[in-house]
Amino acid sequence: MIEFLSPISKAVLAHREILPAGVLGKQIEIHHKKGALPDLANVKFALLGVKENRNDVNYIGKEVSFDAFRKALYSLYPGNWSHKMVDIGDIEKGEAVTDTYFAMRTVLTALLKKKIIPLILGGSQDLLYAQYRAYDSVGTMVNMVNVDCNFDLGDAEKPISNKSYVGKVIVDKPYNLFNYSVIGYQSYFNPPEEIALMEKLYFDAYRLGEVTADITLVEPILRNTDIVAIDVTAIKSAEISYKNSASPNGFDGREICAIARYAGISNKSTSFGVYELADYQGAESGAMLVAQMLWYFVEGVNFRIADEDFGNADLYTTYKVPVDDEVLVFKKSNKTGRWWIELPFISNANNKLKSRTLLPCTYGEYLSATNQEIPERWYKARRKNEV
Repeated sequence: MIEFLSPISKAVLAHREILPAGVLGKQIEIHHKKGALPDLANVKFALLGVKENRNDVNYIGKEVSFDAFRKALYSLYPGNWSHKMVDIGDIEKGEAVTDTYFAMRTVLTALLKKKIIPLILGGSQDLLYAQYRAYDSVGTMVNMVNVDCNFDLGDAEKPISNKSYVGKVIVDKPYNLFNYSVIGYQSYFNPPEEIALMEKLYFDAYRLGEVTADITLVEPILRNTDIVAIDVTAIKSAEISYKNSASPNGFDGREICAIARYAGISNKSTSFGVYELADYQGAESGAMLVAQMLWYFVEGVNFRIADEDFGNADLYTTYKVPVDDEVLVFKKSNKTGRWWIELPFISNANNKLKSRTLLPCTYGEYLSATNQEIPERWYKARRKNEV
């Protein structure tokens, strides 16, 4: 993968020299010389920039720079972390956008095979397609969560763009996508037909107001995802940068950092990307917020707790709730208090899942079941499993 990576800029290297001892920039190994990657042994995180934005629907030739984000991240002090991080530099624009996709997919696949979590700084969000395709060699169905004000479904028959790439994810072979969830969508930014299509495909969509009313709702969603992506336009412009975001509504800084930390705490998430980044020179506050999002994700990973050994009955409590003709089975971890609901294996269906599986859920959904309400996530997952 080294042939696709370029070192970080001299401006960032110079900034790193004047930072105080103990900050991340002084502790992590970086790709500072062409062809000389940091040692990846015992590494848990690899920071990677992808300077591609030509499929942005508003592209007018502007270049992408990650210098401001790196300077901000390097200036932060690490927490009480046990995992090692490196900065492997950037993937430059290829001759064609598809060349950039290939390079990104190749690098991410190599990192995933080494059990290294990529921390991606990306240009236009169509790069999420390449992030997803990096899982082709993993051989299992994956779940993807997109923190975005748009669904970005688009028309799979038309050229890919930063507003139309999920359709390609759904229809292109190999079919690896089990579930797609959007956190923080805003109705007025999405065509009614796309909202209806999300329902038809049994995908999960959570409106901005629903999430901001109770940010803990995102925890079970993120607990069950492999791929996490954040579109910075989901953040209100006053928080990120008036220059780079036109929406007055969105998540605030604390909410987006909480979402990033929930993503990190998830034992399943294996890649984390922040997209729609531009040159934030002169927008240091926005760059610092992105850096803090990365920091909180890393913090979450460092505090992961394995509580999913359901083969040991001493580690969880099982609750069976009769609802109509169904008996819903809930499991609660005795260690963390997290809840799951069992999705039964349907032997006579063309199943995507080959056994019983457990879906993360909330205590509130258990209470609703005791009031004879079947949780929507259980219903959607079962319907998806049958089609």
